[in-house]
Amino acid sequence: MFGSVAADGSEPLLPLTLLGGAGNGAGNREEVEAVIDTGFDGELTLPAATIRGLGYPYAGSAGGTLADGSEVQFDYYEGRVIWHENSRSVAVIAAEGQPLVGMGMLRGSHLILDAEPGGEVRVEERD
Repeated sequence: MFGSVAADGSEPLLPLTLLGGAGNGAGNREEVEAVIDTGFDGELTLPAATIRGLGYPYAGSAGGTLADGSEVQFDYYEGRVIWHENSRSVAVIAAEGQPLVGMGMLRGSHLILDAEPGGEVRVEERD
């Protein structure tokens, strides 16, 4: 998978294909650009509207700690994405803002990036 570092050099970006869940979202696909966030230990965050549009079923809630040290509760959902050319189930946390790909999603992958504005980002499956 290929992405790029943002034009201002601030963050690595990766395009993702999201697959619809059961019910109203069945058969839907949505393309998003996600920030790779190595400080996030989960798999994926998406805005609530995107989660609803794809029909992802609610899976529960969990506590977490934000970068500023504050404790919060997150709702999470059962999602599906294309990852290394295969459909993959992921835990999706509802969070507003740009989608985030975390370390849980990257597990089993090799991340390579050119840390400069517009630099190449590659995520490869490890053998």
